Amino acid sequence: MLDGHLLLGWLSFTVIVCLLNLPGPTAAYFGLTGNEPLSILPLNSLPEEVTGRAHYKLCDRLKLEKKQRRMCRRDPGVAETLREAITLSALECQYQFRFERWNCTLEGRHRANILKRGFKETAFLYAISSAGLTHAMAKACSAGRMERCTCDEAPDLENRKAWQWGGCGDNLKYANKFVKDFLGKRSNKDLRARVDMHNTNVGMKVIKAGVETTCKCHGVSGSCTVQTCWRQLLPFHEIGKQLKQRYETSVKVGSSTNEATGEGEISTGRNQQQQQQQPQQQQQPLPGLNDQIPRTMDLLHIEDSPSFCRPSKYSSGTAARKCYKDKNCDAICCGRGHNTQSREVTRPCQCQVRWCCYVECKQCTQREEVYTCKG
Repeated sequence: MLDGHLLLGWLSFTVIVCLLNLPGPTAAYFGLTGNEPLSILPLNSLPEEVTGRAHYKLCDRLKLEKKQRRMCRRDPGVAETLREAITLSALECQYQFRFERWNCTLEGRHRANILKRGFKETAFLYAISSAGLTHAMAKACSAGRMERCTCDEAPDLENRKAWQWGGCGDNLKYANKFVKDFLGKRSNKDLRARVDMHNTNVGMKVIKAGVETTCKCHGVSGSCTVQTCWRQLLPFHEIGKQLKQRYETSVKVGSSTNEATGEGEISTGRNQQQQQQQPQQQQQPLPGLNDQIPRTMDLLHIEDSPSFCRPSKYSSGTAARKCYKDKNCDAICCGRGHNTQSREVTRPCQCQVRWCCYVECKQCTQREEVYTCKG
């Protein structure tokens, strides 16, 4: 589990990330894959007061595309939701990769260079960004922060016997429609653009697959004559965990040329091996240029990732990175070994609730060892 003090640290300060402009047909969409100056603010900060057109300022600060800016301005709740989506995605990315060589470095130079390539890390950034935006928008609707949406009405539950629709469900239907419209359709004429779109859709599909129906019984003496039911999304930590698992099993894809048509095709490492084992006349044709990428919930990548061990344009390396002995020091330190430092720390301990109404704690000092990777 993540050290509670570290998690609280993430939520207590503002991280400012300046992104470089990204060229090419696979121009990023939004959030962790965007090319706008990005302010990542703590989730527990109070939202800015929204009066009149005050939310226009936040929309402009996000440096959105023309259509995105128009969608941001037309509902005062959208701007704050977009900022929350960025924060949600960034913190979850850092949390999921806290023990890895690549720890979701958000500095503009490193991330911009990763986004120019088709690594597994690029795939995760696209997926976590779309998932964060979908999750934040659905929650904003149910919380009453939006003018154009409210609670999920769940029409498929209305006709069930003895069920009464109630509560306030997360409006995934509106969120999906908004995100698809907000991100827009990009060119699918090259492999990289199609892979990026696929990974974006995976993030949205993981959110949809995790919707749960929660019910509460009503009736005399606890009987369940009537149920009040509503839909809820999974906690975003669970979404991040599932996307991290898909990152671990990401499938590498490549392009080839069909000799008969001259068109480009998509192939994966899996179906390439299968085709090599089949006689020439039995080989199945791969998807054509205008076909969809094979339908799968796997993340897809095009290139093998760098090691992230040494400083490069993709990361600052792992020198001086904190690690955990007997857990990940060997992997993170790339075989270079680690330094051990001993220090004294003072923390609250033996806390008791006193009447009325405060908590009284003692201050305990203990010595702990800190391990960091050698350079």
